[in-house]
Order: sequence, then C-alpha cells, then structure tokens
Amino acid sequence: MATYAIGDIQGCFDELRQLLAKINFRSDRDTLWFTGDLINRGPKSLETLRFVRSLGHNAVVVLGNHDLHLLALAHSHSKPGRKDTLDEILHAHDRDVLLQWLQHLPLMHVAGDLQLCMVHAGVHPHWSIAQAKSLAEEVEAVLQSERGVDFFANMYGDKPATWSNDLSGYSRLRYITNVFTRLRFCTTEGALALNYKSEPGTQPAGLLPWFNVESRINREHGIIFGHWSTLILARNIEYPNVFPLDTGCLWGGQLTAMRIDDLSFSKTALQCSRQCSPA
Repeated sequence: MATYAIGDIQGCFDELRQLLAKINFRSDRDTLWFTGDLINRGPKSLETLRFVRSLGHNAVVVLGNHDLHLLALAHSHSKPGRKDTLDEILHAHDRDVLLQWLQHLPLMHVAGDLQLCMVHAGVHPHWSIAQAKSLAEEVEAVLQSERGVDFFANMYGDKPATWSNDLSGYSRLRYITNVFTRLRFCTTEGALALNYKSEPGTQPAGLLPWFNVESRINREHGIIFGHWSTLILARNIEYPNVFPLDTGCLWGGQLTAMRIDDLSFSKTALQCSRQCSPA
C-alpha cells in the first residue's frame, strides 16, 4: 500500500499509464494525489478525466487553472484558447457527470498526520496552513452551490493583487483562486505578480518565488504543487520543504510521481508525444 503524488498531466494519458506501470500502481491498494491540471493542451484529456474519476477514493485531486477553465467554458463564461483540447470533453456523452465531479473537487488537500498539503500552484506566504484551508473552503462552497455559474463569470482577472482580510465578494474569491491556481512570483510583502512565468532568477527585481519569501509563515509544513513547469525538478533543483512536481511532460519533459512515504521520485522514461510551449 503506497501513496504517490503526480504532477500536471494535462491530457498526457499515455505517459500517465506508463508512469503508473513503472511504479506498479494498483487501484485496489494504492492512492494517487494529483496536483491539478488533469486536462487541456495534451491529446487525451477525456481519457485522463474518465480514468482519474474512476479511481474513486483512491484518487485525491485538487483543481488547477486549466480545470477551472474547462468549467468556465462549459458554463459559457470563457472562450476557447488557441491551444485548447477540450472539445472532446464538452461533447462527450458523460460530459455532465465529469463536469459535476470536477466542480466538486477541492482547491487544497491537507494531510495533517503527515504535515503535508497539496495545491495546484502555491500557498500565500503570509497564510498559515489552517487559514489557507479555510479560505480554500470559501471558494469551494461557492463553486458547489447555485452561485457557481456566477463565480465563473467573475473568476478571471489579476486584481486585486494584495490580500486583505477585508476583501469581500468576487474580489475576495478571485484573489483566493489566483493564489491556489496561478501563483508563482510575489513581492516580499506578498502582492501577487501573476504575469511572470519564467524560472527563478529571471524575474524582475523585487519579485520572489512564493516559497522563497523570507517572512513565509507556512515553511514548516510540506507543500506539494504543480503548475510551474519551468522550475524543472528534473534538474535536481532543491527547495526547502516544497515539492514542485510539474516537470513539463506536455512540452517535452517528463511526468513525475513522488512516493509520499519516503519522498522518492519516479519519472516517465519517454517524453509526451505532443510538445507545446510551456504554459
């Protein structure tokens, strides 16, 4: 019995099957954690979504920005992107079942017994894990209610950039969602800088990776995340108590699994057959 965390799949279903064979995964025995962005850009988003849903309680999944984009598209509150590969899902006979399942996924998973949590992109450096979990649940409650459709209409945008407990309404929900699904760089004061997607060291002065902010109060808690493929875990870059698992399978890298029990890593031996630009 083992638990593995797996980075962004983005529709690279063949590579996922290869990785699961490599770690000898058995759905009746093992558990998989997924960092979000199950779908989009890759060639087999529908197969990926169906497979992960079929795992039931043997899968723990958090929402990523591409997963939310699919839901916004389905509710007519977004336009398809030039590189999207989501039509097959939107026209599938089981579309409604898949979308309902997706819409009820969390933004954050916390395993308190392991002092470990998982998000798609990041945790605000000035939020405790308990506060972050509570804020994630605010968004989840709206997503899973009748207000979910209105949420998608108000989800997009980079502002507000600065957190305040006094934020309310969709500004508050948008900020929380951006942290969990889009965060890479921020200022030392914690203001979000969502336009910068490159690897650390190439950002403008005054910006830091969210996990390198000196005043970060959640650094004692292990955080698993995806989203930031240009961190390139394959280069053996190490970060204290954070575990970036998006190793760019979609654009010519590999798909990575981390065994939770001993923090060991496995990767696909082959690259994704569909290579795109980093996203």
